[in-house]
Amino acid sequence: MHASTVRSLLVRGMLAGLIAGLLAFAVAYVVGEPPVDGAIAVEEAQAAQEAHPAPDAHAGHGGTAAEAPEEEEEAVSRPVQSTFGLATGVLVYGVALGGIAALAFSFALGRIGRFSPRATAALTAAAAFTTVYLVPFLKYPATPPAVGNPDTIGKRTTLFFLMILLSVLLGLAAVIAGRRLAPRLGNWNATLAAAAGFVVVTGVAFALLPANDDAVKAGFPAALLWEFRLASLAVQAVLWAVFGVVFGVLAQKVLAARTAGAPAPAGAPIPG
Repeated sequence: MHASTVRSLLVRGMLAGLIAGLLAFAVAYVVGEPPVDGAIAVEEAQAAQEAHPAPDAHAGHGGTAAEAPEEEEEAVSRPVQSTFGLATGVLVYGVALGGIAALAFSFALGRIGRFSPRATAALTAAAAFTTVYLVPFLKYPATPPAVGNPDTIGKRTTLFFLMILLSVLLGLAAVIAGRRLAPRLGNWNATLAAAAGFVVVTGVAFALLPANDDAVKAGFPAALLWEFRLASLAVQAVLWAVFGVVFGVLAQKVLAARTAGAPAPAGAPIPG
């Protein structure tokens, strides 16, 4: 594929990521923010309870509880975090992943089968959603802020990104294996075999990698945690679904225009 075509696809991938990010932000604000507010309320209630224990715990000290330390003032207010901050994060995330997915599309087009640009864009988006988010989510589900042990946040973050890297590499290996098996097994059977291998090896990785036992504090409401995780999954699903549709349309137009404007091969008859 010509460099100018790849550049055009990259720009349109970032544009599609921006559009997808706008819709994902709307879902995150409407569906995702209420569980976050609930988690913050639970955290504040637990902090207040720890700061003001029962009076009998201070027997022999004059019956007066020690005053709690003054709360640190937030650098960014909660309303700003839930609106401008959330929008900025989601849009930057969408644009960045849109550009990366466009490059992956440029590589995959024509190499994974005789699919149209729209179909290839949809497959690319589905593969990205599965490997970049869904598989790591199944091993290390999302948790609301400040509900886990702060001493292990570095370890948990490292494990999550390690799972993303491993999932992407296993996905690429499955695609390569499917292509090599296709001449012998046929496209359909090769696809099933590659998918089965991906599931099996991913299951082994799930079993070997350590669990995040301290990602959620004991006593945190299970319903609130489930609501947050479903909202997180919905945001990612909307992001990648919208990207696949929008980028498919844009890529189809770019490639159709390039094909229409390509010079005729040497020796071809001139119309008229």
